Amino acid sequence: MKKKNKFLPWGYSFSSILLIGLIVVFPIIYTIYISFTNMNLYHWTDYEFIAFSNYRRALTKLDSGFMSALFTTIIWTVLNMVIQIFVAYLVALGLNVKGLKLARLYKTLLMFPWAMPAYVSILLWRVGMYNPQYGLLNKILSALGFSKVDFLSENIPAFLSCMVLNLWMALPFLIMMMDGAFQSVDNSYYESAKLDGAGWWAQNLYITIPSIKPILAPSIIMTTFTTFKQFDIIYLLTMQKGSLTGATLQTVITYAHQNAFVSNNYGLSSAVSIVIFGFIILFSLFINRGIREEKA
Repeated sequence: MKKKNKFLPWGYSFSSILLIGLIVVFPIIYTIYISFTNMNLYHWTDYEFIAFSNYRRALTKLDSGFMSALFTTIIWTVLNMVIQIFVAYLVALGLNVKGLKLARLYKTLLMFPWAMPAYVSILLWRVGMYNPQYGLLNKILSALGFSKVDFLSENIPAFLSCMVLNLWMALPFLIMMMDGAFQSVDNSYYESAKLDGAGWWAQNLYITIPSIKPILAPSIIMTTFTTFKQFDIIYLLTMQKGSLTGATLQTVITYAHQNAFVSNNYGLSSAVSIVIFGFIILFSLFINRGIREEKA
């Protein structure tokens, strides 16, 4: 009877385990397997095992493009997250000022960029904002007497343009998360701090930030992963087939996509995907360890 009860939970969860295995585990294992082969368009069925050649090509050959794409991705993630957290914090503070009229309306309007389909938002910005002839930004520049700018034709302007669009799309989520976190802070802390002579900076530094940090940690981690894996903004603004802008901006995700679906080098693309997967796992372990140490 005890043996039967021991295997009973496994029987109940077998269907879930099987589903997870097919949807999550098998694709990862298969991708690892492909990364050790020379599978491509010309070796679709007769591919060979080439050991770590794809990993060596990605990580050691400077002309492969992977290391520069990784560097761009790190800069992209760090800049976006620093600006997002800073701006979202200031905006959320403004939305929680006592006596602010129509605060609920402002919060509702803030959700539109985040709620809109990403594909629609990106193409609207590409045509309506960044277009070198008819875009709103160039119309403003022309009205002020400046020459028109092709924002997406070179890497640095394209990088900044992609970052502005990403901030516009991603900020509402963090603002709403911070706004909700602010609601959980007891007002008595601020009243006591004011009696002790604490100013605005001291209240934020010693009360608000420590109080909301445990609540916001999961949202910030999730946003960091999303930013690191960002694909659609960079691809649709600069790399979409038939609408190339001239910029050669690459992140690790667009690099993997190019090797898989443009160069048809599936072995190299799989190796790059596994390297990215490894980075994300290491980052997750590092973050979780930091959270556990803070709780301890």
